[in-house]
Amino acid sequence: MIDGPDLTGQTAFITGTTRGIGKQLALALAEQGCNIVSTGKTVDDSESDLDGTIHKTADACAEKGVDTHAVQLNVRNEAEIDAAIEDAIDELGEINIVINNASAIQMQSVEEMPANRYDLVNEVNVRGTYLVSRGFIDHLKGVEEDAWILTNAPPAKVDRAPGSAAYSWSKMGMSFVTLSLADELDDHDIGCNSFWPVTAIDTRATRYFGMGTEDDWRTPEIVSDSVLEILDRDPAEFTGNVVYDEDILRDAGIEDFSRYNLTDGDPAPLSAQIFDPDYSRPEDGDET
Repeated sequence: MIDGPDLTGQTAFITGTTRGIGKQLALALAEQGCNIVSTGKTVDDSESDLDGTIHKTADACAEKGVDTHAVQLNVRNEAEIDAAIEDAIDELGEINIVINNASAIQMQSVEEMPANRYDLVNEVNVRGTYLVSRGFIDHLKGVEEDAWILTNAPPAKVDRAPGSAAYSWSKMGMSFVTLSLADELDDHDIGCNSFWPVTAIDTRATRYFGMGTEDDWRTPEIVSDSVLEILDRDPAEFTGNVVYDEDILRDAGIEDFSRYNLTDGDPAPLSAQIFDPDYSRPEDGDET
């Protein structure tokens, strides 16, 4: 969709790559020459109605001519994270791009959502992002290539989210950790940023939770194109941001987003408005 950066010789560690946005991120970066560490929980989908494993994603990336490595990983487990990082570095050497994509979603009110589900979304989303990022800090400080920590999470714009309090809290927490790292690592030229889609994205979770219809969704490619645009920048200069996909792609010269739509029309900014109810697109005359 865009002329992405040449990532030949670089390596990305991406969480949650079995399907959806995570898989698309891995494929898009591999297309630009980036080696891929594919991580997630699913290694066998033969007895599941969900197609996709970390190995299938790694194989698809390898077909693009890059080196790949698949690591089974539960981001709720600190020991597994530390072992996965060590394993990935042993296999592929220097890793300069870390993408926190793994996420649990549960759209329920406080009354409806039990404590164990609250713990799940916070442990996967906030704690997982915290531990993966923290685990790579020393390594990223020493990389020769541009160094990045990127997180699939929205800006923190609200002080309440009725109907999705736990999920919203956890997703905004992912950005809070990432932006805090931007300041903490500012002297090391590590670009720490979050990225978030304006519209809902066509994934299994979107369909499962009935978050709109195909008229409201875009393909995961708009997210991967946004990440490629981030990676085309200087991490020493571009850090501490939460960017919407439409905004950063406009900066890259893209004005027509219809190529990403599932149907004709202009999908509403449903995803942005979960975390910023006052959000409106710049072309409507308002600032985001």
